[in-house]
Amino acid sequence: MGISATPRVLVIGLDPRRVPGPWDPEPVVAAIEAGLAKFAEHGVGVESCLFGLDGSDDVDEVVGNALRAHPWECVTVGGGLRHSDDQVELLERVINLVRRHAPDAAIAFNSSPATTYEAAARWLA
Repeated sequence: MGISATPRVLVIGLDPRRVPGPWDPEPVVAAIEAGLAKFAEHGVGVESCLFGLDGSDDVDEVVGNALRAHPWECVTVGGGLRHSDDQVELLERVINLVRRHAPDAAIAFNSSPATTYEAAARWLA
């Protein structure tokens, strides 16, 4: 998903529709969309890079391609990657991909989908 302004922020996270488990992903999908809408309200371009945990994505390829797509000012890493002890290695891979492919970008962490804009805004010039 992209917002019309020139993208300055990349949001990386889990695609809630492709996280296994007996749960309803739609509230999280709606929260992500609402969080990204705040960027448009503030005139800040954003793109999201969501990947699944269902094995259908090559995470290095998906995230690497997104990181190389633009010169990002900030990369925000979503809480789904950080709040699970089961995802520590995946979080490390993502952070190292950011360091490799977007070394000049600030790295931000949101506390929820609703705070994604605020997390990135702390680092935007």
